[in-house]
Amino acid sequence: MLYWAAVFFVIAIIAAVFGFGGLAAGAAGIAKVLFFLFLILAVLSLIFGRGRTV
Repeated sequence: MLYWAAVFFVIAIIAAVFGFGGLAAGAAGIAKVLFFLFLILAVLSLIFGRGRTV
């Protein structure tokens, strides 16, 4: 998921350089959503993913 966030971020930067504002904003929005989703899942995995040691 972090990979796809980075891909959309790169697409947004390239689109912004070439002047495609709408496409850049859309790709940046998708990248932001994917990044925050990755952060939430990473924190949840860190909290709940631990095995119980007996």
